[in-house]
Amino acid sequence: MNIGWPEAILFIVIILLVFGVDRISRVAGEMGKGVKAFKEGLNGGEKPTNPEGAEEPKDKTAEK
Repeated sequence: MNIGWPEAILFIVIILLVFGVDRISRVAGEMGKGVKAFKEGLNGGEKPTNPEGAEEPKDKTAEK
């Protein structure tokens, strides 16, 4: 069974009418918080000290 764009749009409209925009945005926000907590749990609850793309601080004592 293939679902095309018209059927997907109709499905989304029906969901919006049944649940409302406020409730859907609240659920999406809670899901985002849950995913963030899950990722932090996988990392041992520690936040990375050096985010990707940031330069490593240079050790001034090694240059002397």
